[in-house]
Amino acid sequence: MAGDRQTGVQIMRMSEGLDEGAILLSEILDIRPDDTAATLGERMSHTGASLWPRALAAIERGGVEGTEQVGEPTYAKKITPAEARIDWSRPAAGVDAHIRGLSPFPGAWFEVPGEDGPVRIKVLMSRVSTGSGAAGQVLDGALRIACGDGAVDLLRVQRAGKAAQTADEMLRGFPLPAGTVLSPSSSEPPRGER
Repeated sequence: MAGDRQTGVQIMRMSEGLDEGAILLSEILDIRPDDTAATLGERMSHTGASLWPRALAAIERGGVEGTEQVGEPTYAKKITPAEARIDWSRPAAGVDAHIRGLSPFPGAWFEVPGEDGPVRIKVLMSRVSTGSGAAGQVLDGALRIACGDGAVDLLRVQRAGKAAQTADEMLRGFPLPAGTVLSPSSSEPPRGER
């Protein structure tokens, strides 16, 4: 969500304190432009699993001298529904990172007017694109959305109560014509989630 380009996996020696144990092995992973939280998490789990045999063998040989951690631990706070709402006024790269970082759960979302009130749509995949317009404005018939700077293409979406589908599939039964303005950012959570 922060737009980082790399992350990593570490094997550390446990201690009583939070994030105080020595780091025994580390491996850096590049975050790809098409990674979501799910795809990156899967790659990280495979990398972590591959580090264990190496770490255990090194410990058995007595060849591991851990590197002590420095600095204070960082707490990850729970993401609220209001924080998952897409803020179209952000630059396109930030909107794309926000969407991919929350996919598939809890899922970045926006609302559009519907016949029976607002319709919530989760965005499961996007990519940075080109274009300009008012923040949150649909720029074409394929769900290219204007951001504060640039635009994003919404590739995979999910309407409330429906299965995930491509933007094209959703638009066949739920059109959002060019010029439609998607819900503005708001700190107010949607009804039913306060």
